[in-house]
Amino acid sequence: MGQSFIEQVHYIRIPVKDLELSARWYSEVLGLQLLNTTDERAIIKVNEGPLLLILVPTEDETFAHFTIDSEQEFSIGFTSPELSNFHQHLIDHQVKVEDIKEDHGHAYFHFYDPNGNKLQAHW
Repeated sequence: MGQSFIEQVHYIRIPVKDLELSARWYSEVLGLQLLNTTDERAIIKVNEGPLLLILVPTEDETFAHFTIDSEQEFSIGFTSPELSNFHQHLIDHQVKVEDIKEDHGHAYFHFYDPNGNKLQAHW
């Protein structure tokens, strides 16, 4: 196939148990812009890019990550030029966060939103 009909990823939907708490967490703790909230969703803008995170309430036991050999693997990765400061910021806000690791000069860590969705930050 030659040309793709897809221009970019516009949004990613994330299941959450408590929409109000989650919208506030993504806005206040991660510093992302809350654009809109309704009973069905909260729309979060990821800084200057075109990407949106759409928080969708559900009572189901479901997450925005998956497993390989019963180990949780993240689906959403964020870049952060101040990785160590961001890591400490999350710790200061009582976020479940793993240690910073390095892999071939690439530093990263995993953390969890209030709903248990596994996320990654790297630089």
